[in-house]
Amino acid sequence: MPPMLIAMAHDLGAPLSAVVTAAGAYFLAYGLMQPFWGMVSDHLGLVRTMRIAMSLSAIGSAAAAFSTSAFELGVARGFAGACFSAAVPASLIYIGDTVPAVRRQRDVTGLMAGVALGTAVASAGGGVLVQFTSWRLAFVVTGAAALILAIALGRLPRPPLVRADAGILAPLLTVARSGPARLVLALAFVEGAVLLGSLTLLPSAVEAAGASPFVAGAVTAVYGVAVLGFAPLAGALSHRMHVSRLIALGAAAATIACGLTAVSRSPGMALVTAGLLGLAWASMHSSLQTWATEVLPEARAMVVSAFAGALFLGSAVYAVLVGGLAESHRYAEVFGWTVAVAVPFGLIATLGRMRWTRPEGEPGR
Repeated sequence: MPPMLIAMAHDLGAPLSAVVTAAGAYFLAYGLMQPFWGMVSDHLGLVRTMRIAMSLSAIGSAAAAFSTSAFELGVARGFAGACFSAAVPASLIYIGDTVPAVRRQRDVTGLMAGVALGTAVASAGGGVLVQFTSWRLAFVVTGAAALILAIALGRLPRPPLVRADAGILAPLLTVARSGPARLVLALAFVEGAVLLGSLTLLPSAVEAAGASPFVAGAVTAVYGVAVLGFAPLAGALSHRMHVSRLIALGAAAATIACGLTAVSRSPGMALVTAGLLGLAWASMHSSLQTWATEVLPEARAMVVSAFAGALFLGSAVYAVLVGGLAESHRYAEVFGWTVAVAVPFGLIATLGRMRWTRPEGEPGR
């Protein structure tokens, strides 16, 4: 959605803040539904859960393509977000259940590289479609891809149900009682605001500076390319240095990126910003996400689902808080406030991971 926000607002005859809120509805539903899908996957299995969710996602995406108002768009995107929310946490739980801890950081980083590639294609594709055809086609393509994926996932090997006998509330209570788990979830919430929030508004900020939707989408696509490029580096470094240093590196990159955008929203500066956000995602986010798979092994599905939920909930709250500033094109303030949040976030995340002790039975760094 980010490269298409302004075009959608114009086509629907709605203020930009309303369309930003519709984007926030996607992130909000995406975040809130994570624990639900985590519990469902415990009882139905990871692969079956993903196939059901992808099928429903196709319906939500198709509905968004036929929206006639910002409200309808928000409802359709909210439903799609609620369904798409099963994908990444189920994939992470799959890795947690099937990959030894000593190799998990590498595989999680690889998964994030795949997510980044999708983000790059979506950003560039969204910019192209809105420039030369219609933003509605983007949702048709997304829905078709989800339907194809639901079918293709049928060939994925299915791990055994290891948590099927767990009650509905037991995992929630286990997570709520764990101080390290609460810290990881709080960090995910703030990271969602800093990283995903910044990335969501970056195309609009570039367009507000005079660039076309195509240029704004292409600039944002650099983020995905950067994640792809930095992911192997982050995976290699994870074997040579403590994970807390990767978190510190990512936090520094995110802080510098938002600081640069507060100063200038030119396409050239946005290229640098997108690259730095890609570095932050590859090094910091993959490290925090791996931490989520390890912090509480007996409730891994719930922690990972709640982690992804907190991440996108933070992004949704960010969209609501800064929507008015974006409507007024006060992007210097938007990214300036983001810097003010990113600095203490980076310090707390780095120190927290440095002091955390891995549970017995989860060997690694």
